[in-house]
Amino acid sequence: MKYSEFDEIIPDLKMDICRKAYLENRDKIRIKKEELVVKNLGKIFDATLEIGILKGFQAMTMRDLSRVSGLSMGALYSYFSSKEQILTVYLGQGRKIIREVLERFIMEEALPAERLRTAVQVHLFLTEKMQEFFFFSYMEAKNLSSKERERSVQGELNTEKMFEEILVDGQESGGFKKQNPTLTASVIKAMLQDWYLKRKKYAKRNVHVDEYADFVMAFITPFCIHE
Repeated sequence: MKYSEFDEIIPDLKMDICRKAYLENRDKIRIKKEELVVKNLGKIFDATLEIGILKGFQAMTMRDLSRVSGLSMGALYSYFSSKEQILTVYLGQGRKIIREVLERFIMEEALPAERLRTAVQVHLFLTEKMQEFFFFSYMEAKNLSSKERERSVQGELNTEKMFEEILVDGQESGGFKKQNPTLTASVIKAMLQDWYLKRKKYAKRNVHVDEYADFVMAFITPFCIHE
């Protein structure tokens, strides 16, 4: 699969996050028109990323969010009571969407080798579509509340666990080499993180996400899979 194909299948994750955020929190949101709420949640979440990446979440204020999102302070508070609540909802829904998409594509493959390739590709394609989300989540983890930081770390571990389970399955079926699946999954995850944490480096080198996905698989295949 190429990124262009993935992009057609999964066209707008941002709106998915906003819609699910509304559906799970509509009892707390004073505005009841779904389309208006989804549209404004998009503005709020975009502003959170923009300001957070520029000056950091700790320095961000609700007034900053009001200015950048174009919503009045009153309108902003009709959706969220604090910037911490915005972050909890946004990151929580983002992590759910990412996991759902990964699991959906992985489950379509029967063989461990194809599941591993799909997991690598789809994870990279997700980070390509949601680069700011992934970058913000990683860089701001140290500044989050202890509870939100724990959720962020657990999200990372859950992704590694998906890779680990594929590796274990491949070893048990005889197609994969007997390597430490936990450490291998951790290294694979680190290679995938490099794509969104150092995106500018790869952009300057004109490396496309399809090329990077192929490189990662070419790198790990001899280590993990019997030829």
